[in-house]
Formats: sequence, structure tokens, C-alpha cells
Amino acid sequence: MAAIPFLLDGGGEGRTTVLLAHGAGAAMDTPFMGAVAAGLAARGLRVARFEFGYMAARRSGGAKRPPPRAEKLQAEFLDAVSELACTGPLIIGGKSMGGRVASLVADELFACGRICGLLCLGYPFHPAGKPERLRTAHLEGLRTPALICQGTRDPFGTRTEVAGYALAPQLRLHWLEDGDHDLKPRKTVTGFGQEHNLNAACAAASDWAEGLV
Repeated sequence: MAAIPFLLDGGGEGRTTVLLAHGAGAAMDTPFMGAVAAGLAARGLRVARFEFGYMAARRSGGAKRPPPRAEKLQAEFLDAVSELACTGPLIIGGKSMGGRVASLVADELFACGRICGLLCLGYPFHPAGKPERLRTAHLEGLRTPALICQGTRDPFGTRTEVAGYALAPQLRLHWLEDGDHDLKPRKTVTGFGQEHNLNAACAAASDWAEGLV
């Protein structure tokens, strides 16, 4: 297996590391991912980003294929966990699909003491426009401490919709006012932009991570 190229932000011996995967259609170095990594690193966390194989292949001229089903990406996430050098506690997660894949492997890793938490940024509770197709069955019995930072008007799960879901007590939700799937609010409605919500998400994630360790 080829070495996984990680993007690293922050650091320090024994610091908590947050391993993040990207969303379905955008790479690990998008402005969103960069802003989150910088925001978490500024708050004392070490952040590692990686790409699934289908996305990495696009960098070398590979076909722009749609991502595999989330269930088929679990092995790649486990490989990333195994390859990442980490001297302190580890939290796994990601943006949208990346967070969903992390959530599917979290309990396996938590049970054997390899991670201490799960962080999801814009969780895809259901496909956009298909609220009946829930992706929450595994979240109902989740044992891993988890935080989901979600925009209140996210088309993959609004605050009103999520209020009716049966989610595990270990799972906390932090809502970002008027945020869409990228946590971006409408400035005409809220008076502030995406940076405000990303900063708020990073602050919430940092406080939550500190409570884990």
C-alpha cells in the first residue's frame, strides 16, 4: 500500500490529533477544510487531513468518478488511522461524507482504545431532498463520544428534522445559525458570513475535545 499523504496543521508532543476526511465532491485542501484545520490548530489541536483514493486519483489525471458508497470507504479510513503517527489522543471525523465514513468505523476504534471521539462537520443525515432515506441507524446506538456541528438549514438535515431523530446520548449537536451544508449563513439574514460560523464550530469542537481528555 502506498504511503498516505497527510496535510498537517498544528502540533506538539502529546497534543490531541483530529484526523479529518473530506466530503464527497471536494478535496482535502478546499478553503472549508483549510479554515477548519487552521481554526482547530489555533486552539491547540493537531489536525491531519487525508484523501480517499478516488479523490487522490483526480490529482494525477484520473477520471472524475463519483465516490464509492460510504460503506466501501471504511477500510481506507482505518488505513489512515493505522498509518498516522500520533503520540496523543486521537479524534476522527470529517466533512459531510468524510464524517459519515468516520462514524461508521468509530465504535470499532473506540472499543479498542484507538480513538477518544468523533467530530462531524455537516453530517448528511439523509440525501438532499429525500428526508425519508435516513442515515442514522448506527447513530442510535453509538458508543463513541461524538460532536456534530450542523447548520440549522442544512438540506441534508435541518434542525427541525434532526430534532425528531433517535440519536445516542453520547452524540452532541452544535447548531450554527442559518448555516447550510458548508455552515454558511445568509448574510442578509444573520448579518455575518461563513467565517463566523466556522470559527464558532472550531471553538465548540475545541471545548468538546478538551472535555474528552
